Amino acid sequence: MNHYSAPLEKKREQLLQAGVIMMDPAAVYVEESVTVGAGTLLLPGTILRGETVIGENCCIGPQTMITDSTVEDGCTVNASQCEESLIKRDCQIGPYTHIRPHCTVGEGSKIGAFVQLKNCTLGRETKMAHLTYVGDSDVGENCNFGCGTVTCNYDGFQKHRTTIGSHVFVGCNTNFVPPVAIGDGAFIAAGTTVTEDIPEDAMAIGRVRQEVKEGWAGENRRRKGKQ
Repeated sequence: MNHYSAPLEKKREQLLQAGVIMMDPAAVYVEESVTVGAGTLLLPGTILRGETVIGENCCIGPQTMITDSTVEDGCTVNASQCEESLIKRDCQIGPYTHIRPHCTVGEGSKIGAFVQLKNCTLGRETKMAHLTYVGDSDVGENCNFGCGTVTCNYDGFQKHRTTIGSHVFVGCNTNFVPPVAIGDGAFIAAGTTVTEDIPEDAMAIGRVRQEVKEGWAGENRRRKGKQ
């Protein structure tokens, strides 16, 4: 038995006696400084480190690492990592979400697969389902981010901040080039690169108009001997 085993076993036993649920206690790593509320389920592969506080009736894991963070009551954090951040109550995180330091995720928000957050604040019930990067940003409540959204926060020299109001719809493959501010209720069409502020309740679209050249593909194959 190595010198980590006894403290780990003691901590797991304390948590079990306090009403924390573990499917396989031997597959859970919880440091002594961590607090976990009653009714929370810790699934195999869960690692809780530092000054982490997990609320009641959460589901953490499998394969999740949370460091120096607070996760409030009723949250699910599935196959994800969170560092030095606050996840407010009733959030759904993951799978494969990375919440980097200095983030606040608002109550009831849903942050999904292959989303990364960094140094940002999200309002309540904001949704980012998949494949999104939001960094150095302030986002309001009840926003919806489409797949492939990116905040282009670094210009090679400095970090710049994006500000997005509440009830904003962000279409798929939107790029924010900050500093920009998006007003409440704005609608951003898919494929838009945002380089200027958008007023509230406005619609922004910034993409090249589609052009169709009939027969071009077939002729191109013939020229290259592919048909």
